[in-house]
Amino acid sequence: MAASATIGIIGGTGLYSIVDSKEEIEVNTKYGKPSSPITIGKIGDKKVAFIARHGKEHTITPHMVPYRANIAALGDMGVTRILSSNAVGSLNSAYKPGDFVLFDQFVNMTQGRKDTFFDENEVVHVGMADPYCTQMRAVASECARGNKEMVCHDRGTVVVINGPRFSTRAESKLFMSQGFEVINMTQYPEIALAREKKMCYLGIGLVTDYDVGLASIGNIKPVSFDEVKRVFNLGMEKMTALINQAVQRLPDERNCACQSETEV
Repeated sequence: MAASATIGIIGGTGLYSIVDSKEEIEVNTKYGKPSSPITIGKIGDKKVAFIARHGKEHTITPHMVPYRANIAALGDMGVTRILSSNAVGSLNSAYKPGDFVLFDQFVNMTQGRKDTFFDENEVVHVGMADPYCTQMRAVASECARGNKEMVCHDRGTVVVINGPRFSTRAESKLFMSQGFEVINMTQYPEIALAREKKMCYLGIGLVTDYDVGLASIGNIKPVSFDEVKRVFNLGMEKMTALINQAVQRLPDERNCACQSETEV
């Protein structure tokens, strides 16, 4: 594969404009085609590769995203770091619509997803105690603190459900009782597959709404689709700025443990 980049970005089509001097390439992997053609370009002086997680026309639902193909394609290009943008629902009233959160833990509640590259004749153990890159999270946190218009939580646990349906009130209240901060449908197995490839991974969540369990226990009104869309569109400008700054401030050398957690 001729094109190469060391930094990958996975997110919605709203992030497409973040990359300058774009070149789109079609790729294929052992696991099929990724969600979209890969856009190669630059952010500042850093070369990056961008994948639209849900496809260029936003037609791929969360449980049908070709996660293995996406990560494999980026790995084939030489990507060693991934920044991932995600819309999330809040399970904690301190995490308000419009806020950002830098994930430090996940809980997987999905099923039926292909979640490993090691499904052949090889015994491998993958450390996942601290799944998100501490170095990248620290850089992003510093960037967020410099933006006075952004509220960003330095850490938070994201519980990942299968989709396409949302949680019931009972399920949502269960997740709240466990102390999880936000809920999402796409973080797993993306994060786990990146770790298997010894990549650093930063997950950034934009809170678009209060989840149904939280909305049912206080004075918080259930969210409407129009409100989610409004919050998401406003937040994407800040998300783009945060990723732009974080990419440019990342040091060339990785000093984290992400690349040493996969053992044969």
